[in-house]
Amino acid sequence: MLFWGSGTLPGKRVSDGDAVQVRFPPPFWRIMYLKNLYCSRRNLQVMNRYPGLLLLLLCIALLLTAGCADQQVSAPAPVPDRAIKIPSGAIKMTPQTDDNPPKTISLEYRSPVPVPGPVNTEGAEDSPFILPDGNTLYFFFTPDVKVPPEKQVIDGVTGIYVAKKAGSAWQTPERVVLQDPGRLSLDGCGFVSGTTLWFCAAREGYTGLHWFTADLAGGKWTNWKNADFNPDYKVGELHISGDELYYHSDRPGGKGGLDIWMLKKVNGQWQGPVSVAAVNSERDDGWPAISPDGNELWFSRDFGLWRAQRVNREWTAPELMISTLAGEASLDRQGNVYFVHHYYRNNIMIEADIYIAARNTT
Repeated sequence: MLFWGSGTLPGKRVSDGDAVQVRFPPPFWRIMYLKNLYCSRRNLQVMNRYPGLLLLLLCIALLLTAGCADQQVSAPAPVPDRAIKIPSGAIKMTPQTDDNPPKTISLEYRSPVPVPGPVNTEGAEDSPFILPDGNTLYFFFTPDVKVPPEKQVIDGVTGIYVAKKAGSAWQTPERVVLQDPGRLSLDGCGFVSGTTLWFCAAREGYTGLHWFTADLAGGKWTNWKNADFNPDYKVGELHISGDELYYHSDRPGGKGGLDIWMLKKVNGQWQGPVSVAAVNSERDDGWPAISPDGNELWFSRDFGLWRAQRVNREWTAPELMISTLAGEASLDRQGNVYFVHHYYRNNIMIEADIYIAARNTT
């Protein structure tokens, strides 16, 4: 989940059911890395290497398990405008002021640009997921990258948002509410498959991070429920394509760091993980995304976006497509790539925006 944290050292996300686990990159990459410190969903390391993070987790746990025991469930409160929580002195970065703008490596794509309209703000937009028709965009938002997770959970605006197109213009994003009134939850990892929304959350009544699903009914996401996987699978960032589920993990048996794994559904049950060895390396390979036609696998490595293609049911060796500080790809049916870009200056992250690299049609 996209829990941002304070400081300049970026961390990574954890797997399903884990506590806070973080691996810090080498100093050179601190200025180039994709995230500030995350409390969950990012790449994986054991907690006891960083005992100070345990206190952070305990803060969140106390908020989620003890803060609302005596409260009555009330009627839904109006969702605050996310803009009012953005600090007054926040800087809105642009491609013109960006020290490290993302660039396309392949001639298949035009130069990346920020998604136009009201999607991006001075806060942090992250983890995009575009529906195949290209008209509905889900993303994570938090108003201030310097605010730690235990404050994000009570700010009223951090979480998953959705923006829709009217004609060719993006409309004002709306918060996706995935918790009962009066109860705390910090939600992220949004992925939509048909009428099911998958998301991960640290929430009241649970310890650590867990996977959940919600059902689309009457234009609203409802009936959210726990959807954890076998804990031995260590399911991190996921993408489902047909009867295949791709995710990243540092589980044993990979090539090193994070690797891409695949679960196959047989008779309604997810079978054991299989390493997608053709795309994995000794470095971190994560945040997989499958194209709507199922023939392209995009993922993040070395602060850029890589692509493998499926030929004769096998994945080809991946090649770099977009660099640098580009991560978490999502593709529409036209092949346009949506991704997150993080702005750094003087080794400090300023903010994050959703970008698009449009596929050339000529």
